[in-house]
Amino acid sequence: MGGVILRKLKNYKPTKFMAEDSHYDKAAADYAVNFIECLAHTKGTWAGKPFELIDWQERIIRDLFGVLKPNGYRQFNTAYIEIPKKNGKSELAAAVALLLTCGDGEERAEVYGCAADRQQAAIVFDVAADMVRMCPALNKRVKILTSQKRIVYTPTNSFYQVLSAEAYSKHGFNIHGVVFDELHTQPNRKLFDVMTKGSGDARMQPLYFLITTAGTDTNSICYEQHQKAQDILEGRKIDKTFYPVIYGAPDDADWTSPEVWKNSNPSLGETIGMDKVEAACESAKQNPGEENAFRQLRLNQWVKQTVRWMPMHKWDACKVDFDESLLEGRVCYGGLDLSSTTDITAFVLVFPPTDEDDHYYILPYFWLPEETLDLRVRRDHVPYDLWQRQGFLMTTEGNVVHYGFIENFIDELGTRFNIREIAFDRWGAVQMSQNLEGLGFTLVQFGQGYRDMSPPTKELMKLTLEQKIAHNGHPVLRWNMDNIFIKRDPAGNIKPDKEKSTEKIDGSVATIMALDRAIRCGNDTGDSIYDERDLLVL
Repeated sequence: MGGVILRKLKNYKPTKFMAEDSHYDKAAADYAVNFIECLAHTKGTWAGKPFELIDWQERIIRDLFGVLKPNGYRQFNTAYIEIPKKNGKSELAAAVALLLTCGDGEERAEVYGCAADRQQAAIVFDVAADMVRMCPALNKRVKILTSQKRIVYTPTNSFYQVLSAEAYSKHGFNIHGVVFDELHTQPNRKLFDVMTKGSGDARMQPLYFLITTAGTDTNSICYEQHQKAQDILEGRKIDKTFYPVIYGAPDDADWTSPEVWKNSNPSLGETIGMDKVEAACESAKQNPGEENAFRQLRLNQWVKQTVRWMPMHKWDACKVDFDESLLEGRVCYGGLDLSSTTDITAFVLVFPPTDEDDHYYILPYFWLPEETLDLRVRRDHVPYDLWQRQGFLMTTEGNVVHYGFIENFIDELGTRFNIREIAFDRWGAVQMSQNLEGLGFTLVQFGQGYRDMSPPTKELMKLTLEQKIAHNGHPVLRWNMDNIFIKRDPAGNIKPDKEKSTEKIDGSVATIMALDRAIRCGNDTGDSIYDERDLLVL
């Protein structure tokens, strides 16, 4: 695997994330590197050969095990390593697991290998077990209990044990180390929380080693950790216990460029051949359905399973931090999507611009039944509970949405904002529309077919691309926008496709309806964007 890596890293400098009162202990780092390099590779052409760390691998090991606090214990407790497939991820994870179990000097160390299911978790275990068998010094001191997926280091009575998301319910762990393989495949955050929240408090230097390829679910625990790592790397957050490493291509990079491949895959030419990546790229060019898989697995980009309609980087560019009290008294229009009594109800206000330099301001509100909240979190794998705690989602008493509560809420909004009209889908909303009309609001029926939905849907995209939309980054509305699939008729008309949009788009539909009324009626000037210019053809 290349030359002696220690020579290649003779100019090694400790990570820039080292705290001011920490120090780099070369002897501690050398010990960790030497322990791993006494192991052997277990698969393919490298089987039986010494595990010589590649540059990027050794840098991680030196930083994690060599950067120490004033008390002599490790500074970093969590390492997030995100890297494309076939870069030696499983081998590094197995080596770290053995180092924590057998080489860290910890009495009765508990080290766990975690993954989405037992089969996935066994991948790293099998590599670690083979490494033990190939190392005489370890083999005579270690018991491998294959049926239990357990490795026991007898001198300190320490063990490495496989766990999966299917068996997270056991508590009472006294963790010295956790190796999470392919964190992006975790079906929810339960196993992660059990293994990382307070489980290592009795240890002086626990290490949570998270190693993964990019995923597709931006509401997952993995994406949460990815975002934290990205924020630390780019200086938006500081956490001296968290060690971030992300190898991958920017979203706007040319995915067909060999130079982009090299920058994204630090083991290219070592554990993975350029010809393999080139062949995968050619296949993706021939079959567009493979492009997202290539981007995710080979370039480590977070992509959706299928292509959504809204370019989210453009939507995010429209985020404006504003206080909604600044909009009080202004003309606005509402969009109401009731969905069903057990589902999300969305009400969105759109404020038309007051002059040519102004924006269309968007204020969204969402409700769910209180009693079904936890069930929906477990079923949908969506952080409704977090959004509720943060104030982005409201709940109504009972196991169905309480329409009376929403009517009162909208009535209260009417005292703050000049709500000229509320657009609604007649299906399922007859009684509420009558109640709102009784409160003095003007209700406008809004069809869900191409005739009504196409113009404002196209206009939403055009205004977003022009950054004429202003929203406050509301995470529920962002999630809805990210979920939109579009249906198109032969004439080129479009509308949100609720069948293909398997995730919720209630807030998006409510926004489109409100936007239509804001465009048509404006600030009572009689002008309409529909009259002023051609619509964007999408």
